[in-house]
Amino acid sequence: MKKVVVAGCLCLDITPEFHDSQEKRKTASEWFLPGKLLQVGEASIHTGGAVANTGLAFRHFGADVSLMGKVGNDAFGKLVLDILNRHGGSRGAAVSEECSTAYTIVLAPPGVDRIFFHNPGANDTFGLRDINFDEIAGADLFHLGYPTIMRRMFEHPEELLEIYRRVKELGVKTSLDLTLIEEDCDAAHTDWKKLFQKLLPSVDFFVPSAEEICFLIDKERYHEWIERASGRDLTEVLDIEKDITPLADRLLQWGAGSVLIKCGVKGLYLKTGENLEMPEEWQDKELFEPSFQADRVRSATGAGDVTIAAFLTGLLEGKDPGRCLQLGAAAGASCVTEYDSLSGLLSMEEMEQKIDRGWEKISIK
Repeated sequence: MKKVVVAGCLCLDITPEFHDSQEKRKTASEWFLPGKLLQVGEASIHTGGAVANTGLAFRHFGADVSLMGKVGNDAFGKLVLDILNRHGGSRGAAVSEECSTAYTIVLAPPGVDRIFFHNPGANDTFGLRDINFDEIAGADLFHLGYPTIMRRMFEHPEELLEIYRRVKELGVKTSLDLTLIEEDCDAAHTDWKKLFQKLLPSVDFFVPSAEEICFLIDKERYHEWIERASGRDLTEVLDIEKDITPLADRLLQWGAGSVLIKCGVKGLYLKTGENLEMPEEWQDKELFEPSFQADRVRSATGAGDVTIAAFLTGLLEGKDPGRCLQLGAAAGASCVTEYDSLSGLLSMEEMEQKIDRGWEKISIK
């Protein structure tokens, strides 16, 4: 069994369930009129953030996982720890007496991309001192998620650099994920280009979404995407060769071992470079895997996180790059069938069987 350490953002997600009869509403303006009362179903309450979503997905797919996140000693914190323990244990999660637990209200009405109301809580204080390098020393992979919304990480980027430097010195493979930020938030003032140029030589698998990385390193291109989308899902209008490949090439030039870019409904793009210490079949590869058709879509919450977990689990198990991409896409399509990130997941064996039986792909024109 491969050992994985997942660190970073940990929170409680609260997601109101929308009724099937509300399917006809298609735009945000129809949903969120001032003064309007919307009746919804029960609230789905579950853990969120990279530590829970990616970490528990790794565990679901068969890895031995340690979690390095932080919650407060409050009601939300107790809920988070209880949920983690129900899914196999909260080993590594810390409780702070000084901070509240982070929480996110996730609105996912039919026909509208998710809207998040996020309080960062204890995540804002998570940093170098919260990393247990003795635990990481025995791991096969270290994964960190969402430094873009963790204040200590983006205000003191030297700590993020030091974390990855020390992990690489231990000989452990590394991966890094991001999350999208707003243009007027504090994190947007960080010089992310400069930070990535220093950080990426220590990152074997850089796994951001197209929107996340484009906003941080090429805002002009990002705004052009928004204009081109004209209110549609941004990823639907992306051209892989013209829009995604140039971003991946830049990140590889900055030193990343490989770049996996999540392209939403379009699929997954992988490009590997000469800095990646992997078998020959992983060297200098460029692959694209279209998304699989989901049985139903309830919420995309956590879909990117579980996609990463399935992709990296396949890698740790020695599968080839194409198969790993298929497993990532399969996990994403499974995840969206439920409101939380875990309930809809199939096992690795079930995903492979469904893929081999000819799982239908999404066609985006």
